[in-house]
Amino acid sequence: MSTIATTTCATTAGISPQRLHAWEAHLKAAYLDTGILPNAMTVVYRRGEVVHRHVQGHSDVEASRMLRETDIFRIYSMTKPITSLAFMMLVEDGKVTLNDPVSSVIPEWAHLGVWAGQDGGTITTTAPARPMRMVDLLRHTSGLSYHIQQGGKVDAAYRERGIGIETDLDGFIAALADVPLEHGPGEAWHYSAATDVLGYLVGKIAGQPFEDFVQQRILTPLGMHDTAFHVPADKVERFMPCYALTPQGRVVFDSVPSSRYLAAPRFVSGGGGLVSTAADYLRFCRMLLRGGELDGARIVGPKTLELMTRNHLPGGADMASMARTPIAVSEGSSAGVGFGLGFAVTIDPARALRAGNAGDYSWGGAAGTYFWIDPVEDMAVIFMTQLLLSPDRVRDDLRTFVYSALTESPTKPPTLA
Repeated sequence: MSTIATTTCATTAGISPQRLHAWEAHLKAAYLDTGILPNAMTVVYRRGEVVHRHVQGHSDVEASRMLRETDIFRIYSMTKPITSLAFMMLVEDGKVTLNDPVSSVIPEWAHLGVWAGQDGGTITTTAPARPMRMVDLLRHTSGLSYHIQQGGKVDAAYRERGIGIETDLDGFIAALADVPLEHGPGEAWHYSAATDVLGYLVGKIAGQPFEDFVQQRILTPLGMHDTAFHVPADKVERFMPCYALTPQGRVVFDSVPSSRYLAAPRFVSGGGGLVSTAADYLRFCRMLLRGGELDGARIVGPKTLELMTRNHLPGGADMASMARTPIAVSEGSSAGVGFGLGFAVTIDPARALRAGNAGDYSWGGAAGTYFWIDPVEDMAVIFMTQLLLSPDRVRDDLRTFVYSALTESPTKPPTLA
C-alpha cells in the first residue's frame, strides 16, 4: 500500500510525472517487495513547488503500521549540514574564522600528535606539519577518526574509550586529547567525528549550549518544529523503529520503547543526533536553495552558502583520491565528487558516473536517508527510510530516475549559425 501525490504543476515545472511514478514502481519492486527497505518517502521540489511526494511501506513492520508523511525519522548524518551551517553563522558574526587553529578554542589540543606506529600497546606519534584548522573540521581533513570507522589506525581507540558513545560533549573533547590523529591535518579526507567537535565549538564560541543555539538560530526561525535531538512524549506516536540489514536479513536495530531518542541525550551529537520529518528537512533545503533565506527568515548570506558549497579539498581533489578508508565513500561513488563545508559537492558528473550538475551538493544518513540540492535545476530531493546499512544503490537509482524525469533544460542551448 502506498500514497502518491504528483502535483499538477509537475509538468509546468519541467518534470515528467510518469517518470517519477516509474521511480516509485522501481523502488517498490527492487527494495520494498524484496524485504530490503521497510519503508520509503520521496519528495521532489523544483522551481518553487513540491512536484512529487510519495510514501510507501511500513513505518513499523511488526505492528503493520503504514508509513505516513508526518512520521519522524532518525536522520543521523543529515545533522551534519545543520551543524556546519551553525558554525558558519558564527563566522558571519565575526566570532571565528575558517583559518583559526582549533586549539584557539580547545587549548588542550595544541599538541596533538599523528599516529606513526605501534609496538604492542605502545603508540608512537609525530608532530603534524601544521595545526588543525577550523576548515579541516568542516571538510573532514582534520585527522580525527570515528567510532564507526573500520580499517583506520586509531578508530578502535574511539570504541575502546567510548568516544562519542559514552561521554558528554566535554568528556568527548577531553578524551580526544589523548588519541593520536589518523593523519596530519589537510593530508587526507577521512570521515570522522569532526562535526561533533564543531557542535562543541559552536556552544563554546556562542556561549550557550549547542542545542539551544541550533534551536534558536536555525530550527525555530525556519519553522522546523519536528526537528530536535530527541522525540518528546507528545510525538512518540509518530516515531518508528529503525531496522538494520544483516546477512540473515532485516532486523530491528532500535525499537521505539527502548530508543535513546525518547530522552534528551547526554551526548548532543552535531554529527548525527537529530530526528526530523521530510517536511521539516525540505524547509532547510528550500532555505539553502534560496541563498540562506526562507519566508522572511535570513539564516546566512548567499555568499556564505556559495563558499560552503564549493569543493574545499586541497588542490581541488576529489574524495576518491584523498580518502584512506572505505566508510561513506568508495572509489565508484566518490570519483568526481569533492567536499565543501558540510556537504559533498559534485565536481564532474562524468567522473562520478552519475546524473547531475557540477555544483550540486548532498549528504545522507546512516539509516538510508539522503538529500541533494541542484542549484542549476532549482531542485531539491529528499529520500527518507529507516534502515542501517541501506544499499548505496538506492541513492544512485533515485538520482537516475529524477534526472531522467526532467523535461526542460535549465538554460536555452546556444543558437547555431
